[in-house]
Amino acid sequence: MIILLVGTAGSGKTTLTGSFGRYLEENGYSVAYVNLDTGVERLPYQPDVDVRERITARELMAEGYGPNGAIVESYDRLLPFVGEYTSEILRLDRGRDYVLVDTPGQMETFLFHEFGVKLTENLPEPLAVYLFGPEVLRKPPDFCFALFFGLMIDLRLGTTTVPALSKIDVLRGGELEGYRRLLDDVEYLTARLKLDPSTQGLLAYRMCSSLPELAPPTRVLYISARTGEGFDDLETLAYEHYCTCGDLT
Repeated sequence: MIILLVGTAGSGKTTLTGSFGRYLEENGYSVAYVNLDTGVERLPYQPDVDVRERITARELMAEGYGPNGAIVESYDRLLPFVGEYTSEILRLDRGRDYVLVDTPGQMETFLFHEFGVKLTENLPEPLAVYLFGPEVLRKPPDFCFALFFGLMIDLRLGTTTVPALSKIDVLRGGELEGYRRLLDDVEYLTARLKLDPSTQGLLAYRMCSSLPELAPPTRVLYISARTGEGFDDLETLAYEHYCTCGDLT
């Protein structure tokens, strides 16, 4: 099973890759790790494939590139080798139960660069887990944005994408239940948005109204890489994705 961990910088992709991988290993599964981030300095796992063996953002910064330019340039230089990385991931997939792919910290370098698109289009039905933290969910339109962005990843990469609220261990009191209601019940979210008279609220209302028709059936995951909460749900969902009878509702 190939699982892509996708999300913005600081959403917990790398930490989750390491902790979920250990959880799987402790439950008897064989796991391979793939690091696609040229900018990361330290990893909480030992990668079987690591793009930093070919180029790092730090090396490019030493050539005079700024931080952002170095990241973009690194994937320009990796693009001719994308076939090799795809072949390595496929080889690992044949020999391991799980292949966890840790994508770049700057999500746009994977979603908007040809490297990420070409890599995923040649993988056999990978499952993408789109991580977002509670800090981005401040008002009802933010919840609509999070759900729609998962759909945009579907569209861009051609993967089945599951939205996952990460860092739930930092939530207090009944905050998680409030988040769950807005993320799990699109009708409730749409009703809340209908009460928002702002331009942003109107746009979000129209978008969320169309979400049931546009989005494939799936469910939101709630995960903590620190405590392991939600790991069993992620494991179950990955199985459902790859078995012939399951759906992701």
